[in-house]
Amino acid sequence: MVSFDTKSYSKKLLLLIGWSHWFTFFNIVAAIGLSSFYLFSDGAPETLLGLVYLITTWLSHIAFLTFISFVLILFPITFIYPNTRFIRTISSIIFSIGLMLLVLDAFIYSRLGYHLAASSSDQIITLIRQVFEEESTSFYIFSGILALFILAYEFVVSNYAWKHLRQLQKTTFARYTIFGLVASFFFSHLTHIWADANLEYDILRQDTLLPFSYPATAKTLLTKYDLFNREDYIVRKNSPLSFSESVGNYPKLDTEQCPVNDEVTAKPIQQSVFVVLTDLALTEQQFNQFRRRAKDSTLLHSYTDTSLTTDAWFSMFYSLPNIYQHDILAQNVKPLLFQAIEKQGLASSYTLISSDKSTLANAQTIALNEPELQSEDLPKDPHGWAKALFRDGNTLEDISSLVFANKLNNKEVGIHFIYFKGRSLDTLQTDSAKEKRLKNKMLYQFELFVDALLLAQQQKETKDIIWISSIGNIDNTTRLSSKPALLVVPNKSKRLADIEKVTSVMDIQPTIIKHWLGCNDIEFTNGVDLLSLKQNRVLANTTPDGMIVFNKDKSILVDQTGNFQSYSSQLSAPITVNPDFPLMI
Repeated sequence: MVSFDTKSYSKKLLLLIGWSHWFTFFNIVAAIGLSSFYLFSDGAPETLLGLVYLITTWLSHIAFLTFISFVLILFPITFIYPNTRFIRTISSIIFSIGLMLLVLDAFIYSRLGYHLAASSSDQIITLIRQVFEEESTSFYIFSGILALFILAYEFVVSNYAWKHLRQLQKTTFARYTIFGLVASFFFSHLTHIWADANLEYDILRQDTLLPFSYPATAKTLLTKYDLFNREDYIVRKNSPLSFSESVGNYPKLDTEQCPVNDEVTAKPIQQSVFVVLTDLALTEQQFNQFRRRAKDSTLLHSYTDTSLTTDAWFSMFYSLPNIYQHDILAQNVKPLLFQAIEKQGLASSYTLISSDKSTLANAQTIALNEPELQSEDLPKDPHGWAKALFRDGNTLEDISSLVFANKLNNKEVGIHFIYFKGRSLDTLQTDSAKEKRLKNKMLYQFELFVDALLLAQQQKETKDIIWISSIGNIDNTTRLSSKPALLVVPNKSKRLADIEKVTSVMDIQPTIIKHWLGCNDIEFTNGVDLLSLKQNRVLANTTPDGMIVFNKDKSILVDQTGNFQSYSSQLSAPITVNPDFPLMI
């Protein structure tokens, strides 16, 4: 009796194992077919080798994931409880769930750029809720049909494999298919090792395309046996963040975006824009004081500005990350805002105020309206290329000639930048007594000028748009902090609600060009109109050290080697959290 039971158990187990192999094979075919959605999520490879790698890694990796699911889940259950009906039923359900998760992951990746993970649950739930709200009926119908189709497929192939097991075991096509998948597996990993050693981006950029993909790298294999120049590899991996090719041409303003026609001529713009800036740190208490002076609608907001002072001007004027700075400025094309100002025939002025003689002398040596800006000199000093954007320029030691209401209110209609530089060039990185006196004097004059400007506005019939803030960072210690700013927007019928969401210095140009010049939303910018901001964003900018990514609660510094450190937005201090790859992407 024992011998009979043992023989029956072995025979039943062998049949189930044979069936499960073929059932898994049919699921590999289904998984490969459904996972083809991944191939359309990213751009096609540019080289033939990249295309071959894409196909081989797709086929072999999806097949491997399906087979390993069988080994880890179905195979142990078969040994524990080899009941034919139970195994076939539970296998169909398990693989149905697996294929539906694969489809969901492909959908998430196509929309968000990353795969299913616990850290991305909030973003995934938000996306699904958004899709449901936009297409509730079709979403339910499509999801239901897809689930029924997958479940029906599982039961059909399960029944077919069981009834035709002997015929299937005599066939040979599966052997060649498995051999091809194994060959593709080794080819894709060897190709990736070569691509990693040579930094072939066309292949390396596919690393995150498929779920649970961890291809072999030169770092883990070739360096172990000194098969290539390790020092050269490290130098290239740690090279400064930059584009491998030059960026495209900065656009010229489209007349459809910002039309200049008879209506504009018949009703010219009568409102000006004042942008009052300083390189000194400002407090929210100071802005509350400014707000009490303003009688119009005001918008108090905090913004991120990760740049050093010399780079922050580029992000503000062009609304682009600093990595674009060298290539864009070398094209000698003005920002879209200044193109629109020229088309409208409006004035533009830049006034530098500093008590430091070395700062004034340095600024005065740079001619306004330079005919050509040498690209190798562009990033060094913002008072060169930035002043060249304006029609008029001036340098002053104090505000004594500016604080009269009739002078402020009689400025030519246009945009007027007033920049208070509180640090000298000679003591830029020190905290000497001279530096403290200079800072305190400039801060006092900054507050007096803002008060005078806001009080003068009360005498004007057509009031001006005013933006007040600090700009840039003297060093890296403050670049992770949010900075207060105040936007004064006249003639608004209702009080503007303060912005509690993350904003950026790159939002200034889109806001001004829309609410001052009445232009349509412009492209080629990372900024948005502040008055229409309705949801939190993830903001990023580049620095010489790498890249900084911001959201409402935390910021992440990514260095040149790919390491990153998280910081609390409230404390501006390092914090220990799990890697947040959805935020990074």
